[in-house]
Order: sequence, then C-alpha cells, then structure tokens
Amino acid sequence: MRHFKCFGELVGTFVPRTGGQHTFGTRGLGAFRLTVGGATLFDGVHRPADADPLAALTGPPVERGVVDLPAGVPVGVGLLASTPKMSYGSLRGVTFGLAHHEPVGEDEQLIEEAVAAATAADTAIVVVATTETVESEGFDRSSLRLPGRQDELVARVAAANPRTVVVVNAGAPVEMPWRNDVAAVLVTWFPGEQGGAALADVLLGRAEPAGRLPTTWPARLEEAPVREVTPRAGVLRYDEDVFIGYRAWQRHDSEPAYPFGFGLGCTSWEYEHIEPVGPRTVRVRTRNTGSRQGRAVVQIYVSPPDATPAEGPQRPERWLAGFASFTASPGRAAEVDITLPERAFQIWDTTSGSWATLPGRSTVHAAHAAATPTLSTELHITG
Repeated sequence: MRHFKCFGELVGTFVPRTGGQHTFGTRGLGAFRLTVGGATLFDGVHRPADADPLAALTGPPVERGVVDLPAGVPVGVGLLASTPKMSYGSLRGVTFGLAHHEPVGEDEQLIEEAVAAATAADTAIVVVATTETVESEGFDRSSLRLPGRQDELVARVAAANPRTVVVVNAGAPVEMPWRNDVAAVLVTWFPGEQGGAALADVLLGRAEPAGRLPTTWPARLEEAPVREVTPRAGVLRYDEDVFIGYRAWQRHDSEPAYPFGFGLGCTSWEYEHIEPVGPRTVRVRTRNTGSRQGRAVVQIYVSPPDATPAEGPQRPERWLAGFASFTASPGRAAEVDITLPERAFQIWDTTSGSWATLPGRSTVHAAHAAATPTLSTELHITG
C-alpha cells in the first residue's frame, strides 16, 4: 500500500484586537511547524496512536503555545504542514488548520463583571453555548452540561436581574438548571452568518421565535429514559424497540424539562375544535388569544386502537403523525386540514415482510407538544 503526503503552508499577518496572552494551536494529523513573530512555537509530529481521521477534522485543536502580544501591532504567523491524504467514504482530501484564542480574564473576574453589568441594566442577555471540545460530529458527548462555569454565570446574573434572557447556542439538548429562574430562554442552535442580525430582530420584537423542538430536553441526563448509547463488541442494541425519543418518556417516571414539539412565541393560542373531514384527514381550529400576530404549529398525534395487545408488538400511547403551521392576527381563529399518511396507522408484518394497516378506531389528538394533547377525535381506519 502506498501512502501519500501533501505539503501546505498558511502565512499571514495577525493584528491583535486586545493585548495580552494569545494562544495558538493546530488541527489535523502530520508534521507541523508553527511560528509567530519569527519564533517557533511548535515543530514536530502530531499522530496519536488512536487518531480518528474524522476527529482530526472536526475535533478541538491542540494548543501549541502562548505569546504575549500588544494590541494593534501586526505580527507574522505561519503554519507549514506535511499531512497525509485523508479519506472518509467517497471523500478525499487534505485537512489541517491554524487555531487562535484571544486573551481571557479569570473566570471569577468575568462573572463579577457580568453581574455588575446585569445589576445596572434593565434587561440582561446572557449567551451560553457548547463548544467544539464537547460537541462535534466526530465524537459522542459524555454530558449534557454546559462547559465551564456557564451555569453559575447564568444563576448569578439571574439573581442580580430577574429580567434575564438566556440565549442557548447548541446543536443538541443541554441541561439548564436555571431555566425556572430566568425570564426567557431562546434556543438558537448553531446560527449562520446572519445569526447576530436574526437574534437582534427576535430580541427587539421585530420577529417571532416560533420554532418547535425536534427533540426532548431532559432536566438532567440521569433522568433520560434511554442512556445506553455505547456499542459493546461493535454492537449497539435497541432493546427499547420503538420506545425511543419522545415515545420513551410516555412510560417513564420523570417529566422532561421541555417535551418534543414544545416552543413558545410572542402570543398565546387556544385549541377550540377538531373533527374528521376524511378517511385520514382532520380539521383543527385554533384561535390567537394574545395581543400580537403569531405563528402556530398544530401537531397531530395518533393513539392505536390497542396499545398493549395480547399478541403482536406493543405500541406507544401516541406518536406524531402530522403537523401544520399557520399565522393569525390577535383574536382571529384559523382552521387547517391535516391529512395523515397511511403509515401512521401501520405496523411491520414480519410474516409478509411488509407494512400492514391495523383496522379499527384510532384516537387522533391535536396538541401543542407531545406531552400536552388538547383536543381529540376518532378516525375509523379500514385495513
């Protein structure tokens, strides 16, 4: 087998915005020579024995050195790399990177500054986030906690100013032990290049944050019904069968912090009526009871005729079968027809090797979220 190495070089001029201890590092596998201001911070090979090519691409960078730099003074930075050609599936290429971190103060000093600013402000806005050291496509998370002292930061700011809004930048659920002590929580996931402008529009009331959660957020990881996610001997067993995700919580003692489908906006809604208007179609009427125009997301969940049959597979109490969104002005009602797919009323028949429709009367719920069915009706399903 032949191995190929590729050479690459990054050179440029760095102008520090702030003076102090600046940290530089590298990402990737291979030989690197990193220089800052003519001084060599690292000249060696990075190739751990258990190196995962994907982790090298998406994982956190490796710190190589710290340089004391004055603000506003240009300094030359260079990274010379000799790295192997990488392959992942059908992808081929070379990957390496130069990393930098600005000077930061001591945690306690920064938290005290935030508390002082919150005390003097009408409203406090705290942005918390996961980082590439705890969340990545290249490795599994070991915890749902926010890294560092971010939970303490929020708690202390909220104690100083009850009008605290917390903005959460994360790609998946995180624990929020302070969630009941703040005025609002806004989940922005990982926003793109216009994330700042979009966030400003939401905070200033120009746009409504009307999204709904595609996952269930537990109060603590220990309370989640499914936590065994590590393969053993190369096998990950799904002993939960279909009782995973939001359906696992239906037979679990703990309540989640936020259920699947949950989400608030700038107004409130009342679910007034549901009725069948076709073999698998229901009509739902919802009224905007708030003072602003808003967007509603009506979710339809189905309950089977018999969730615990004497023979055959067990089924969840209810599962998502369809949804629709619409906007309405204050005081106005809106009706929406939602046609449910036939698959929502089927199970897998191991004998025939195909999906089979279960005939009978299925209960259909209209809900704001998975844990809060509001209106119900029945559909008569024929096989």
